Amino acid sequence: MTAPASAKVAGIVLAGGRSARMGEPKPLLQVEGTTFLERAVRVLADGGCDPIVAIVPPGEMGERLLSLARHAGARGIPNPDAEAEQIDSLRRGLHALGPGVLGAAVLPVDHPRVRSATVSALLTAFQESGAPIVRPVHEGRPGHPVLFGREVWEELEAPDLESGARDIVHRHRAEIHEVPVDDPGIAIDVNTREEYGQEVKPA
Repeated sequence: MTAPASAKVAGIVLAGGRSARMGEPKPLLQVEGTTFLERAVRVLADGGCDPIVAIVPPGEMGERLLSLARHAGARGIPNPDAEAEQIDSLRRGLHALGPGVLGAAVLPVDHPRVRSATVSALLTAFQESGAPIVRPVHEGRPGHPVLFGREVWEELEAPDLESGARDIVHRHRAEIHEVPVDDPGIAIDVNTREEYGQEVKPA
């Protein structure tokens, strides 16, 4: 079953984490002259996602990120629990989406090298395949963003997900539509200063 050609796919930026291993807020790190947060929003928008929401932490830092999200064209949503897990941020993003949205491309803010062409390829594959989950693969390795169709959103709400959204991906592994992309950025996950220096190479 294919999704309607006009199926709306939203974008969700997960930027509500504690950045404990990095030692500073990852959404504010610089890449290509902009912040990780602003770039994530732009990549999803350029790839065809609409609307876009960004989940940010509470407090003063969250207020700053809300402003950046708005400036980039996203709706910022605070996660009030500073100790929340990533799945909690994902749920808040899904709750913010209207009934006309049939899928959500979820991009963690610490994947700063994803290309907008990859997002566009995921949206096309979702519309053509109607698969409940669509994800990119580069040289046999899956990565982000992962696109979740509305039919699995209720499953993402289950309270017993030990590994968060990974549990749902595993449950539907036989139904996942994988999209080969020429984009090594899908697997570049920046969690430490060393990884930031190696993978992002700021000027």
